[in-house]
Amino acid sequence: MRVIAGSARRLKLVAPYGMDTRPTQDIIKETLFNIIQAEVPGSVFLDLCAGSGAIGIEALSRGAKKAYFVENGREACACIQKNLHTTHFEEEAVLLKQDVLSALRHIHEKEADLIYVDPPYDSRTVHDILAALSKEQFVTNNTLIIVESSLDTDFSYLPQIGFTLVREKDYKANRHLFIRRTVEEE
Repeated sequence: MRVIAGSARRLKLVAPYGMDTRPTQDIIKETLFNIIQAEVPGSVFLDLCAGSGAIGIEALSRGAKKAYFVENGREACACIQKNLHTTHFEEEAVLLKQDVLSALRHIHEKEADLIYVDPPYDSRTVHDILAALSKEQFVTNNTLIIVESSLDTDFSYLPQIGFTLVREKDYKANRHLFIRRTVEEE
């Protein structure tokens, strides 16, 4: 696993051992950043359920001004710290070592530009995270939320919590959903 582009290009990253995290494959990471490339420079990026931190680090490498990494696994947090040190992004990063729902209360930004959510596929966690994000003031009409999920995860509840699916990108075994706040018609 490596940083694909930007100032930390080609630097190798470490990932937690075992099946508790699933590092995003380089080809999927590259596709994702090709889709969002115009929104990354100068952004505040949130990497929720960060695992190794590879997605947030890729954002920093491509010009994000700040990234929050939220992870509650001990080994995963150690990997994030090591990866931030390797890439020299400690100054631009905030690591919150706790569960996502608790961590959201510790993010004091006027606006989060990009939020990447990669929770365990077989849980209700993604619903709970999106419901919590719908109540956060740093999630504005301009915020783009990207969710990595299995192909069969149901997101029919998005309108009820105030979100709209704006794009979907399917891969062989998973997908990215691109979500924004629903803008009320006047």
